[in-house]
Amino acid sequence: MSRFDQIKRRGPWSPTQIESFVSETVIPMRLACVAATGYPLVTSLWFLWQDGCFWCAVQEHSRVAAHSRRNARCGFEIAADQPPYRGVRGVADVALVPEAGARVLRACIDRYLGSDQSELAQWLLSRVSTEVALRIEPRRLFSWDYSGRMQADE
Repeated sequence: MSRFDQIKRRGPWSPTQIESFVSETVIPMRLACVAATGYPLVTSLWFLWQDGCFWCAVQEHSRVAAHSRRNARCGFEIAADQPPYRGVRGVADVALVPEAGARVLRACIDRYLGSDQSELAQWLLSRVSTEVALRIEPRRLFSWDYSGRMQADE
């Protein structure tokens, strides 16, 4: 059973299709946290889908970490910027999990960069001691897929 079976959802995709999309799509998530001003702050973050939640790694003193500490409500979207337009978005509860920061960062580096040998990976790992994980637990979800509408004329 997929975690998406238990989440209130709308849209054309089944829980299995949603699970496949978020597990296989290697693009950043857009995360919207509520800033102290009451306005949303949108940040693009690498993510993992594990244990029924999205996981991201951020610096413990980053704005997204501060906003997440202050207000656990957030919005998210995972969608490419190029056709065919499709993806998932929703609302979630976010929690900081400091002890998972290093694990999540390393897993994201593997997922997005393929190894820890690049200059970027080495720079990210040089700051691993101050990484915290964000656990993003979806509450409502909406999927969309415009692939059928966007097929090229043959």
